[in-house]
Amino acid sequence: MISKDRIEGDLISINKKLQPLSWLYGLGVGFRNLLFEMGILKSRSYSTPVISVGNITVGGTGKTPHVEYLVRLLKDKAKVAVLSRGYKRKTRGFVLAGEEATASTIGDEPYQMKTKFPDIAVAVDKKRTRGIERLTSGEYVKDIDVILLDDAFQHRYVKPGINILLVDYHRLIIYDTLLPAGRLREPVKSKDRADIVIVTKCPKDLKPMEFRVITKAMSLYPYQKLFFSSHEFEGLRPVFPTNQNTQSSQISQTLSEALADQHVLLLTGIASPEQMLNDLKGYAKAVTPLAFSDHHRFKENDVKQINETFSALPSPKMIITTEKDETRLMQVEGLSDEVKRCLYALPIRIQILLDQEESFNQCIISYVRKNSRNSILAQSKDDHKPKDSDYSGNRPRTISFRNN
Repeated sequence: MISKDRIEGDLISINKKLQPLSWLYGLGVGFRNLLFEMGILKSRSYSTPVISVGNITVGGTGKTPHVEYLVRLLKDKAKVAVLSRGYKRKTRGFVLAGEEATASTIGDEPYQMKTKFPDIAVAVDKKRTRGIERLTSGEYVKDIDVILLDDAFQHRYVKPGINILLVDYHRLIIYDTLLPAGRLREPVKSKDRADIVIVTKCPKDLKPMEFRVITKAMSLYPYQKLFFSSHEFEGLRPVFPTNQNTQSSQISQTLSEALADQHVLLLTGIASPEQMLNDLKGYAKAVTPLAFSDHHRFKENDVKQINETFSALPSPKMIITTEKDETRLMQVEGLSDEVKRCLYALPIRIQILLDQEESFNQCIISYVRKNSRNSILAQSKDDHKPKDSDYSGNRPRTISFRNN
């Protein structure tokens, strides 16, 4: 049997002195959830397939990479839209990302996704119900087949067709507690709203015993499906390509080859950089972390600190940052030429573990196939229906695994 410490790592910290405040916080959250359960506050369902990806913890669980996984899975089969809140953007209301979009106008993660997938619709709106209505009205974009909600597990005014809850392997919610003593934004029992639970950031060599222990500990209902995911690093990408020196050749190398002799400055402005730091230590000669708060907007003093910290590192050296931070660093003024030459983003992709990828993909594709009328998936489905079938495109959509 594996120990609790093996599962948690050292990323859970509970301040027992603040637990009375957590109890009060829990009363407020519980009352809000009760209003939804009683129908006093209303959750809306939609005829267009809606898939929500979110968490109940403060800090990163890998929402954006998992949304990107869904985009890659569906974009060639259906017309995909991503709807996000657009955290810390400088605009208000509904904004549909166009060619002029920046991280300032739509937020870091939406801008990252629009840059990587220019052919999909990416929109932001704090009020998700309004965002869905505008995406499906035909006024802004035509014939959306499926909407992916980024970070919307707690946005209960929308009732998604599939509700995906992400749980960090190193901070399992079953061992955590509510804010401010812990990092939970909702009680653990809120996981019952999920149709799919994904334990993220798992080691790639996750053992069957760990799978069984975590599965039992999570105590899910029969209607809920549990998956495990890990992230894999892609090739290094220069943030300022025109400023690269001879190190540019490293982007075609494996990560272990590129970092073998390097002193790396890990520059992050994300919620949980610990896992990335630990991973890079296995590749580089030395890693120096320079961490800022999540969604941090780099100012003059920050730029000075970056320049000076990197200048002090011994050679050979490089700076590695995340894709999310890349979107903001590209707009920062004052970075030294040396920093620009040696600054690389490290994209990540999600991998579903334990030979469950096909099962997970089919859960998603099957839902979209059943509920979309315009996608290639829906056409494929209709091609196999007999001509005298009484099938109607206007029949109510199946919404949840609970009802299937």
